[in-house]
Amino acid sequence: MSVFGVYGVQNASQVIYFGLHALQHRGQEGAGVAIFDDSGKCRNHRGLGLAGEVLSQGRVTEISGSIGIGSTQYANVARGGLDNVQPLCFHHKTGDIAIAGEGNLINAEELIDYLEDKGSFFHTNTDSEILANLIKKEGREDRIVRIKNALNMMEGGFAFLILTKNRIYAIRDKYGIKPLAIGKLDDGWVVSSETCAFQLIGAEFVRDVEPGEVVTLDAHGVRSSRYSNFRKRKVCAMEYIYIARPDSDIDGCNVHNFRKDVGRRLAMECPAEADIVVGVPDSGLSAAIGYAEQSGIPYETGLIKNRYIARTFIQPSQAMRERSVQMKLSAVRSVVNGKRLVLVDDSIVRGTTCLKIVKLLRAAGAAEVHVRIASPMMKHPCYYGVDTSTREELLCADRNLEEACRMIEADSLGYASCDACVASTKGCSDLCMACFNGEYPTSLYEYENV
Repeated sequence: MSVFGVYGVQNASQVIYFGLHALQHRGQEGAGVAIFDDSGKCRNHRGLGLAGEVLSQGRVTEISGSIGIGSTQYANVARGGLDNVQPLCFHHKTGDIAIAGEGNLINAEELIDYLEDKGSFFHTNTDSEILANLIKKEGREDRIVRIKNALNMMEGGFAFLILTKNRIYAIRDKYGIKPLAIGKLDDGWVVSSETCAFQLIGAEFVRDVEPGEVVTLDAHGVRSSRYSNFRKRKVCAMEYIYIARPDSDIDGCNVHNFRKDVGRRLAMECPAEADIVVGVPDSGLSAAIGYAEQSGIPYETGLIKNRYIARTFIQPSQAMRERSVQMKLSAVRSVVNGKRLVLVDDSIVRGTTCLKIVKLLRAAGAAEVHVRIASPMMKHPCYYGVDTSTREELLCADRNLEEACRMIEADSLGYASCDACVASTKGCSDLCMACFNGEYPTSLYEYENV
């Protein structure tokens, strides 16, 4: 998922439209916006489909106003459907608010039980609805105090935008697992899951939201406050490895440079005798370039991606993932025929995509396919928003390297080490690598026995 917000910028609806377009890679199932128009009314439009389709159908770009937030949605089985598309709009006597968020609360079940005991009803499966109810249940203090009190009850990896008539609150979890950045646009401000959106709209990057920080964007400018004294910087490693766009910077580290550097280290850790290096579009290409440069093996375009197919990893079901793989890629026969290939990809989660790509390349005449993965073996579920919540989904949860290699039908298989990934941040950021090493930065609550 992604979040994007605009404060103090004319034609905010159009800026949000372009911002969500830049963040489309983070979710393709749904999109939505909430904008306070010039009359002070909160206009909320949500729909299933790509951002351009949803917002065009709702004539969103015609809404006047200078403040609003938007979101793109990727669905898993539990959070699919229109009801769960954000932002969610809530009406209250103290004023309407809208909330959009990404990530996952580890203690959601406990919070829902607590809130239902106090009379709350829930219409969605979103963490944003939990946050809204916590804010309204926390007494009569100022809103910022109630927001902080609510956030201190929440555990997990998340980024939230809260929209009111006069301001936006931008929030990042106290571990810094989910990225969130602030930019300057003309006389106003923008906030985004990734900095790549700033380039499209002509905004200037200002800084990242810090772990455990609430940033208020309003007529006073940018104001900062902390909701937690416990703060770490444990950015989700999969943001760098797979999720984020190569032209984004996260906590001072460029995603393309990270992937390329991991590719170089992968070539040193897992060399192969081959004729060409082929990258898997799109998130495997930077690592493939690095592998080729370090190894001296020529880089070639051996796979072509159909640009109109959504990312397979974030499809809501296994059946959809398998169909998408078949539609997404095609091999360049004249490039791969008779060649020994090093096939570089960003990660292997379930193994579905990798197996089909290996078969695709062999059908196109590849003599050998040596798979190299620019991340460690994924052995543990992620509970912070990446859609791998059970061990049964993971290829390498209970398999060693040789067994995994046989499952994807490759001639050989190699993975980058955890040390390679950490070193490739160049000290800019620490990493949450729980899905690789099982070291979760938070308590796991209801997931303890999963």
